[in-house]
Amino acid sequence: MRKVILGAGITLDGCLARPDGSVDYLHMTKVGAKDFPIAAPTYVFSRTQPPGERDGVIFTRQSPAAWLRKIRARPGKHSFHMGGGELARSFLQADLIDELYLGIVPILLGRGIPFFPAGFPQRDFTLVENKTYSKSQISLTYRRIRSRENTKMGKRK
Repeated sequence: MRKVILGAGITLDGCLARPDGSVDYLHMTKVGAKDFPIAAPTYVFSRTQPPGERDGVIFTRQSPAAWLRKIRARPGKHSFHMGGGELARSFLQADLIDELYLGIVPILLGRGIPFFPAGFPQRDFTLVENKTYSKSQISLTYRRIRSRENTKMGKRK
């Protein structure tokens, strides 16, 4: 089955950006951007843009679960999800994330936009890979742990 991989570059204190949305401290080329499994087509979940394809980007207002059912019905590669914490929370609430790919930047912002905002149940992961890059930056890959009992009963832990 096609996996959903949630990826982001975050700070040591779990922020995606400063309070104003800036990411001046984030240097993707040094956090392993070449390791991000980028694939086409590109989907954008938006509450303000009308659905449809424009300039090679497909805008959708579907729920993450409805979108994923549609995507998994077609052949293709894994889906790599990059976005803000609110969208990550929606995917985590619906238990749709199979892997996490985190590029960690060695800075503590003190306050900012969190990658994991509150509001979803506990999700368990196990580390499957870690890499070190220049300037003390690392990437971590985690796989979602789901118990067989819950999966067999149609429930996800």
